[in-house]
Amino acid sequence: MTASPASAPTIILRAEERPSERRTPITPAGAATLRAAGIEVLVESSTARVFGDAQYADAGLPVVPAGSWRDAGTDVVVVGIKELPESPGALSQRHVYFGHAYKGQQGASELLRRFVAGGGELLDLEYLVDERGGRVVAFGYWAGFVGASLGALQLCGALAAPLEPMTLDQLAGRLEEAEDSLSGAAAVVTGAFGRAGRGATDALCLAGVVPSRWDRDDTADLDSDALVAHDLLVHCVHASVPMPPFLTEADRTRAGRRLRVLADVTADVPSALNLLPVSNRHTTWSEPVRRIWDDPVPLDAIVIDNLPSLLPIQASEDFSAGLVPILPGLFTGTPVWTRAAGTFAAAVREFG
Repeated sequence: MTASPASAPTIILRAEERPSERRTPITPAGAATLRAAGIEVLVESSTARVFGDAQYADAGLPVVPAGSWRDAGTDVVVVGIKELPESPGALSQRHVYFGHAYKGQQGASELLRRFVAGGGELLDLEYLVDERGGRVVAFGYWAGFVGASLGALQLCGALAAPLEPMTLDQLAGRLEEAEDSLSGAAAVVTGAFGRAGRGATDALCLAGVVPSRWDRDDTADLDSDALVAHDLLVHCVHASVPMPPFLTEADRTRAGRRLRVLADVTADVPSALNLLPVSNRHTTWSEPVRRIWDDPVPLDAIVIDNLPSLLPIQASEDFSAGLVPILPGLFTGTPVWTRAAGTFAAAVREFG
């Protein structure tokens, strides 16, 4: 590609760097919709993406080599899911993806400085919000569904590694098969009435476990004895300001602790806003579970930061359906994008 200005508003759908990332923010049908609206969509070739190159080509979209975004003009918008490669050191385009750089996470300052150096901009998918601050598009439901599913399977000894992408029917079948083994298990979902919490609750109910559902009122003055009296904690709270932690080292020997599995859907472990400081690093598809405590009751943690990628079709279709209608606003400056740009500027001032 050349660096000359695009003749029409142009989006590049970036190939993901992470091998385990199977999702896409724009499906073939979504890309065709954008093209019909006058927006050119160039699709970088990918063997990992759940929708193959041929499906985009059949929908009339040009397929270009992976990494083509590096040579694109500054007026081209680059859309992806997860982290960018380490080069180039200066980022000149607008990038739309989950940057994980606005809470002081590890590497946040370095990433923001790359955008400053190149004059580019990070429009973080996590911070696309309406006038009331509510997220307008999210993977949260499927993150909660998958996280709770993995937690339930680990609780009954049925979680095998490495993890592989599944269909919804396959995962639901595994949960139903585990129902007898989970009889009598107690689970709690924090942040239960948000997107992720609803997904977690639905998954647990499929496994025959009706969870305690805790929301803001329940966690504002958290009952630690009640928390650790559950076998499984599915953590779905999205913290934006510092809060007292939910689980600390002091809870390891708390009387009556049954808690054996922690499924951290939020996965904010590198951040100062981590509400579960007993867990301090992510787990992976190849090693999905990490032992936190050995005694007096073992505690295992699942902290995977791309959970919806394990259900890539459902997650991608739902996300694309929400994102595609607002993408044209990138080129006209609609409020959701101007708010995202303001959040980026604030993050640069604080962490950059």
